[in-house]
Amino acid sequence: MRALIAAVVGAAAAFALVLVVTAAGAPSGTTSPKPLLTTVPRQP
Repeated sequence: MRALIAAVVGAAAAFALVLVVTAAGAPSGTTSPKPLLTTVPRQP
């Protein structure tokens, strides 16, 4: 029974966190115009 209660409380906390993050929305601002390097440059 304790495990079930713990699972319900954990799920409720996770759901509340998702709601808070969703309500906060995306941060304002712009992204960097410089692309990120995804590969290592070849050594000379």
